[in-house]
Amino acid sequence: MTPWLTVVGIGEDGFAGLGKAARRALLGAAHIVGAERQLALLPRCIRGERHTWSSPFSLEPVLARRGAPLCVLASGDPMFYGVGASLARELPAAELHVLPAPSSPSLAAARLGWALQDCATLSLVARPLAALNRHLHPGARLLVLSEDGDSPARVAALLRERSFGPSRLSVLEHLGGPAERRLDGLAADWTAPRVADLNLLAIDCRTDAAARPLPATCGLPDEAYRHDGQLTKRDVRAITLARLAPLPGELLWDVGAGCGSIGIEWLRAHPQCRAIAVEADEDRQAHIRHNRDALGVPALQLVAGAAPAALDGLPAPDAVFIGGGVTVPGVLETCWQRLKPGGRLLANAVTLQSEARLIDWHARHGGELLRIGIAQARPLGSFDTWRQALPITLLCVCKPAEADATHA
Repeated sequence: MTPWLTVVGIGEDGFAGLGKAARRALLGAAHIVGAERQLALLPRCIRGERHTWSSPFSLEPVLARRGAPLCVLASGDPMFYGVGASLARELPAAELHVLPAPSSPSLAAARLGWALQDCATLSLVARPLAALNRHLHPGARLLVLSEDGDSPARVAALLRERSFGPSRLSVLEHLGGPAERRLDGLAADWTAPRVADLNLLAIDCRTDAAARPLPATCGLPDEAYRHDGQLTKRDVRAITLARLAPLPGELLWDVGAGCGSIGIEWLRAHPQCRAIAVEADEDRQAHIRHNRDALGVPALQLVAGAAPAALDGLPAPDAVFIGGGVTVPGVLETCWQRLKPGGRLLANAVTLQSEARLIDWHARHGGELLRIGIAQARPLGSFDTWRQALPITLLCVCKPAEADATHA
């Protein structure tokens, strides 16, 4: 198939910075779609009819012309947080011809002398600022696409709040064009006025001397969470996450989520992981909202309600964790029924009644039962002794794949 749609990446240097193929495509195009700023970069010799994107943004004007030759303009590399990636989700690759220009992270890395493969690149465009939190580690280098001219100041404030005040910031405006400019400073004393809306923020992450950054592994310190006591404790949480075994793109239901710790650490395992926290208590819902932002996973979806009713209409999960409510009629059954074939179900029990429920489920569905007992050394007079925490019974069971279930 001959591609009918050509997506041309254009930089701040405009038409003069394009390669021959991109120039030829634009010169021959009958219709060109782009942002007003991008279309203004084209010279008068481009005769094609120019169309600006609709507001609110929609791909429909392009898709409605499917099959007719058309050019779309995009900033830099169209496949990097750009319209090219959006179009590729709607159209087969054979219908697209993408001609990229250097992306703003590529240009920024060249200006800074940073190895691009060693940098984390992320976008704040139409995304919550809290998503930055999960990327903050000493020594990390971040290239951040700003939402607008106020983004650098907002990021600097966040870094100060998270004990990353010594971090070095570089704002690069209008990269690759005649108006390119660079501002440098520290997050601790960032006072730069509002910068150009078209900017990229580079962050060389440094922490205060007394700071204790969070680890990248599961099993975050208990004090990292705001909670009312309904918290899966650190060591049990690490064991539980290891058994849940998150994979990129998989969806977790965290049922009876408490303060949201299991769903949060599932999401921190990989950027493409997804999770839904189901919690009926309003105060705990507030803890979940706070914790998901503070720990950098604002994408955690919160469902306010009690299982099993609150599970109606939710997308089928790849894994389920039941931290509370296993004795509630229908909770285990609904979770098991909705779980995808081959998915994992884990449930924790502390009371005799909930443990009996898990033992009965194990007898009928198999899987593994684990007893987790953790003791910590505590003072006893002038000596020390072991203080045993309440033992936890953990049920781990995998749902048979459809073929296995049919065979059974």
